[in-house]
Amino acid sequence: MNLLEILSYGFIQRALLAGTLIALLCSVLGVFLVLRRLSLIGDGLAHVTFGSTAIALALHLYSAMSLLVSAPIVMLASLGILKLSEKGRLSGDAAIGLVSALGISVGIILASVGGGYNVDLLSYLFGNILSIRSEEVVVAGLLCLGVMLLLTLYYHELFAISFSEELAKVSGIRTSYINSILVLLTALSVVLAMKLVGIMLISSMLIIPAAGALQLARGFKVCIALAALQGCSSVIIGIIISIMSNLPASATIVMVNLLFFAAACVTRRIIYPNKSN
Repeated sequence: MNLLEILSYGFIQRALLAGTLIALLCSVLGVFLVLRRLSLIGDGLAHVTFGSTAIALALHLYSAMSLLVSAPIVMLASLGILKLSEKGRLSGDAAIGLVSALGISVGIILASVGGGYNVDLLSYLFGNILSIRSEEVVVAGLLCLGVMLLLTLYYHELFAISFSEELAKVSGIRTSYINSILVLLTALSVVLAMKLVGIMLISSMLIIPAAGALQLARGFKVCIALAALQGCSSVIIGIIISIMSNLPASATIVMVNLLFFAAACVTRRIIYPNKSN
């Protein structure tokens, strides 16, 4: 099967389009999260997504309808992490761990009560981007448009708190409000990404492109652009390789991402040989 034949199939086109949109979201948000040292929030929210997905399947809601259950639950969980870290005298990673444990426990209990891990739940655990439907592509497009609009509107505030939250607060920025926007946008991206790489690998889409871009970029906007380029490229290349080699799409996407990161590290040593950090 050659490349033109692969691209002629509708399910491949839907996977590439939705995957690119989701990768764009995760990569851009990942830059802010990595700089804020909140990169593991994706992993914590992924566990909550597992619990919310178990709830949706228990209610016999599938595909795009499951987003109606998962999205609000995961968004509330993201705000819970934020409030626990701000007012509960917990560090960010401790708050993430607490909410993560709750989410995964609820998911396991519901899966057990519902008769075990069925095919639908396993598809969310490990991802199945090739089975994405037209309505899910539309949802991904609308959410991507909304999230990118909010990121544009609050770009300067997000930039400020990413480097110094205290300085941003002194400057008059409502840091709690901006933090809430950041975690809510992350929650939406995590819910969308569960079909792309699965709940188990969501955090990789938030962390790896940002980490790779930070190896090379010498400006914040350049960093965001490089992260977006790496994330989107890894999805397109990963999907094509997975089909041609009969490999799992989600794992292949992550491996391509890791190769990009390794290449960025090598390139950084060549371009900036005297830079230790």
